[in-house]
Amino acid sequence: MTTAFQFQEWLSHHSEQAESALDSLLDSAGTTPNRLHEAMRYAAQGGGKRIRPLLVYAAGSLGDAKTEVLDAAAVAIECIHAYSLVHDDLPCMDDDDLRRGRPTVHKAFDEATALLVGDALQTRAFEVLANAPCDADARLKMIAALAAASGSRGMAGGQAIDLESVGKKLDLAGLKQMHAMKTGALLSCAVELGGIAAHLNTAQLAQLQKYSTALGLAFQIVDDVLDATADSQTLGKTAGKDAAANKPTYVTLMGLDYAQKEAKELQETAIASLDDFGSRADALKDLALLVVNRAK
Repeated sequence: MTTAFQFQEWLSHHSEQAESALDSLLDSAGTTPNRLHEAMRYAAQGGGKRIRPLLVYAAGSLGDAKTEVLDAAAVAIECIHAYSLVHDDLPCMDDDDLRRGRPTVHKAFDEATALLVGDALQTRAFEVLANAPCDADARLKMIAALAAASGSRGMAGGQAIDLESVGKKLDLAGLKQMHAMKTGALLSCAVELGGIAAHLNTAQLAQLQKYSTALGLAFQIVDDVLDATADSQTLGKTAGKDAAANKPTYVTLMGLDYAQKEAKELQETAIASLDDFGSRADALKDLALLVVNRAK
């Protein structure tokens, strides 16, 4: 008789694992220069859903990944994500004062420090991966994956399209491309990093790519829905920001009902793509449910 998978227990354990890994792999606030390292910790450890580290751990469970390697990958992807948020909140980008229910880094510290925090978190991510306790081939593959997902053809490129699209009309294909780069690339990379650490083969990684592509788009659609329907206190960031900035979203382009229906269909696609992994993929399946059904 097999024991039923307990997702809440898994979630609690691996959320704590992610926090512990961040704490140990980030420099202490007492490291010189103190203010910069304090701000880096403020940015990276200031709450959040930790979806990307959780995806690393869940994908890693599909094979024989070492805990220490998954910790390194989880911290690396979260450092990149945190840096992107710090820069996204700057006055020259989205100009936001609230993130995760607290003042954004440039408000809690200053703009110059926030800029340096993003720079330093990005380089720390690759330093952590370069020192991951695994073979050189796996390290190189993880570094290459994270670099591609973070750069001009990934997250940074998606941000550029987002900024260029303010006040303009994107068609559905253009909106999907922007979201695939801006949000989906890092989510897909998190799954890929776990798969690399688990020594999955090419066919298995391709299955994970189908999962993460659907999940990444669903995640952003839900973000668009929440931006239009939730309040700032619930979200922990400024609600209605996209509409106020005249940015194209799934809700403004296709309507709320379509967006909610599309997110559910993408959730089903993501889960179905994991069938060949059986019960080993239970965490990934439940994370897909969590992403689409979240309230913030």
